[in-house]
Amino acid sequence: MPNSIIPHGALVLVGDGARVLFLRNRGTAFDLKLAVENVLEQQNPPTREQGTDKPGRYSGSPGTPQSAFDTTDWHQLAEDRFAAEIADALYRLAHANRFKDLVVIAPPKVLGTLRKAFHKEVVDRIREEIPKELTTHRVQEIARLLGAVGKRRAVAVGRPAAR
Repeated sequence: MPNSIIPHGALVLVGDGARVLFLRNRGTAFDLKLAVENVLEQQNPPTREQGTDKPGRYSGSPGTPQSAFDTTDWHQLAEDRFAAEIADALYRLAHANRFKDLVVIAPPKVLGTLRKAFHKEVVDRIREEIPKELTTHRVQEIARLLGAVGKRRAVAVGRPAAR
C-alpha cells in the first residue's frame, strides 16, 4: 500500500513510557476506524519519588578527592522495563500471526527505547514509525489525525485520496 500508512487490519501501537494502546484499523487506509484491542499501563512516578538514597561516594587513593557515583534514574529504568514488556507482547502476537502490518507511534525517546527492545520478527512487520505523543488523545481523535496524515501523503505522491 504505497499511498497509505495504515492499511486495513494493521495493528497500531500508541504508547509512551507509562501507557500503551494496541489498536486495530477496522476501516480503510483513509477512513480509519481504530478499535482498542488492549491497554497496558504501569505506574511510574518521577525518580525523585522513587529513590531516597543519596548517590554513593568513591574514595580513590589517599590524597585524591572523593567523587560521587551517578544517581540511578529509576523512572528511566521503569520505562525500559515497560518497553521490554511491550516488545515481548508484540513478539507473541507476531508469532501467533495476529498482525501483518504494524504502525508504532510514540514520543521520540520512547520510540528509540522500543526500537532497541523489538525482536526481528516484529521489526520486519513495522510499516511506519511516527514520533508523536498521542496517548493523551481519544481513539477517535487519533484516527482522525492519522487519516489526515495518510491523505496528505497520498496527495504528495500524486495519488488521489480515496473517500
